[in-house]
Amino acid sequence: MMRTLFTAIPLAAALVTALPVAAEDPAEVLRGLIDKTSAPYLMQSEQNLMMMEDNPALWTAEEGEKLFRFPRGNNLVSLETCDFGKGPGVLEGAYVEMPRYFEDTGKVMDLETRLIHCMKTIQGFQDSDDAIKKRHGSDSDHMKLQTYIASKSNGMPWNPPMNHPLEKAMRDAGEVMFYRRAGSHDFNCATCHGDNSKRIRASVLPDIHTPEEWTKAISWPAFRVGHDHVRSTQHRVRGCYWQMRQASVAAGSDASIAMISFWTDAARGQPAIIPDMKR
Repeated sequence: MMRTLFTAIPLAAALVTALPVAAEDPAEVLRGLIDKTSAPYLMQSEQNLMMMEDNPALWTAEEGEKLFRFPRGNNLVSLETCDFGKGPGVLEGAYVEMPRYFEDTGKVMDLETRLIHCMKTIQGFQDSDDAIKKRHGSDSDHMKLQTYIASKSNGMPWNPPMNHPLEKAMRDAGEVMFYRRAGSHDFNCATCHGDNSKRIRASVLPDIHTPEEWTKAISWPAFRVGHDHVRSTQHRVRGCYWQMRQASVAAGSDASIAMISFWTDAARGQPAIIPDMKR
């Protein structure tokens, strides 16, 4: 019934008053996954499925494009010369190939850490500037920029490179973290995401062994209806550790990027849904 309802929803892109959308419609990517599998996690929220066409994160991405192209910072330049892995200013397909190793820093970086690097080295922002230190909420520069940059990879398959030894090492470290039990409740990530159709109350949890579910699980930035804000992958990592009653992971740390490396590699080959909409 839900599949029939979702298929029947008219495309907002065909309406004059529709919200701005990414190069490909994230709702279409999700439809394709639902047609491929009837995984409960993909179809659990009838309301979210209906709202995907009018995802508020689409506005966030549009605002991010303006910020990306506008001269800012102490150097009064745009971010159009920032290299996210595919060459200066090339955004298409860059996000689905992150985290990755960058020669200019000698580090494996995710989108958030790479964006901070460019804002500081190219635009001249300082750590004390709000543009750098404020990273949460739809009204932050970070979420606007991250949502825009990530949206340029919508519908493309996750394909993080594993050519450099540090890329493999980070992925492997993330796998250890995913399965490591700790904290007052002896939880690990697999406690919630290691089997099919697990639930927390009414919410179906994504299974890392079901690729069509896992790609939606890691498709951030996404608008969280319960938060009324767009959230990032780094925000989700910290949220998961809080829910597991484990020590918090520092934003942008090697530990956070290792976890993201493993998450992304587990979804390899599946299309990204960006920006997504989640409960």
